Amino acid sequence: MKARRANSRDKILAAAADVARETGPGSLSLDAVASRAGVSKGGLLYNFPTKAKLMQALVEDYLRAFEQALDAARTAGVSGESPLATYIKLSAEHAAESKPSASWIFSAIAEDPDFLTPIKAFRRQVFERLKGETPDLKALLVCYLAIEGLRSMNLFDSDVLSQDERRLLVSSLLEIAG
Repeated sequence: MKARRANSRDKILAAAADVARETGPGSLSLDAVASRAGVSKGGLLYNFPTKAKLMQALVEDYLRAFEQALDAARTAGVSGESPLATYIKLSAEHAAESKPSASWIFSAIAEDPDFLTPIKAFRRQVFERLKGETPDLKALLVCYLAIEGLRSMNLFDSDVLSQDERRLLVSSLLEIAG
C-alpha cells in the first residue's frame, strides 16, 4: 500500500512539474495537476492538502534532483576540477534553463510562511559542503554569491546580462574557483 501512495505522489509531482512548465508555477491549477496525473482531486489533496504544500514538494524535489546532479557531475567530472567549479558550472546551466515567475513563491509564502525553510536549509547545506571542500573562503564567498545573484535575476525575471556577459561571468568565476 505504501508503494502505491509513493507512486501516486511521484505521479502527482511529475504532473505538477509538467503543468508548471507549461503554464507557469503561478498559474498551476490543482484540477489540471490531478487530471494530468490521472488521479482524483481528492487523491491529490490526500497527498498534498494545499497548493502551497504541492509547490513545496516540487521545490524539495527540484533541490534533491539538483543535489543528485551535483554529485553525478562530481563523479563524472573533469579530473582535478574543484567541487566549487563543478557547482558553478551546474548552477549556471540551471539558471540559464528556465525563467519561472516569482509570483507563485509569494503566494506560497503567504499561505505557508515555512515554505522557504527547505530552500534555506538546502542552500546552507550546499554552502557548508563547499566550505569544507574549498580551501579559499574568499573565493567561495564571491563565487557562491555571484551564482545566487544569477539565480535571483532568473527567478525575478530581471536578468540584465547579455549572453556574452553571462559567459564572461561564469568563466571568471571558474578562474576564481581554480
